[in-house]
Amino acid sequence: MARRSEIDEYLSALLQTASFKDYGPNGLQIEGRDEVRKLVTGVTASRALIDAAIDAQADAVLVHHGLFWRGYEGRITGWLKQRIARLLAHDISLYAHHLPLDAHAEFGNNAQFGARLGIATDARFGEQSLGFIGTLPVPSSMADLVDRCERLTGRTTTSINGDGRTMVRVAWCTGGAQSYFEAAIAAGADVFITGEISEPQAHLARETGTAFIAVGHHASERYGVQALGAHLATVFGIEHTHIDIDNPA
Repeated sequence: MARRSEIDEYLSALLQTASFKDYGPNGLQIEGRDEVRKLVTGVTASRALIDAAIDAQADAVLVHHGLFWRGYEGRITGWLKQRIARLLAHDISLYAHHLPLDAHAEFGNNAQFGARLGIATDARFGEQSLGFIGTLPVPSSMADLVDRCERLTGRTTTSINGDGRTMVRVAWCTGGAQSYFEAAIAAGADVFITGEISEPQAHLARETGTAFIAVGHHASERYGVQALGAHLATVFGIEHTHIDIDNPA
């Protein structure tokens, strides 16, 4: 058993949340019961995840995408009311860590995604050093790397070939980080992997020769929160269950 506040303080210190400029508040977003015996993790604090956490008799939920974001006007109505009402009715705490979880060198989304692709990070790039880059142990073709990404995520990727070069230097940043593509090119990447693609990236890949792979926002960010939840279970001696709510995006 752990105290709600102990977990909050531990996460803030471990992830160094105070050092990030983010799109919403990191840490405890909804205060539930004081004692935490069972923790559920998931990517997004959706109603489906909250309902699954209630069914699992969770005391707390830890997610990457929380409930409150920049530009939020403060009205608790509609879908937001429904999510918050469920948490409050069952006295369940909600912790959310966004960019700090992306960036963490061991439990972060980028670190975990890279490890599953078999790439060791040797440098960072981009705003707040959120982009990761490393060298493939064995150089690969673009087709082989796409196949590896699809086997890892279980999703069909959207990929744009570059100039046909062999894939050696791989850069990545999970989630909606397509805007990091130019920084990845400047960092010397042969390919950039992220969750989403927007219209400009296809042209940049063709014109610069650096390939681009979009594996899905949700699909790329499933691993960090799982690793962090397992770590908390070990540190605090609590039960941990990860629940993946399928999302095609």
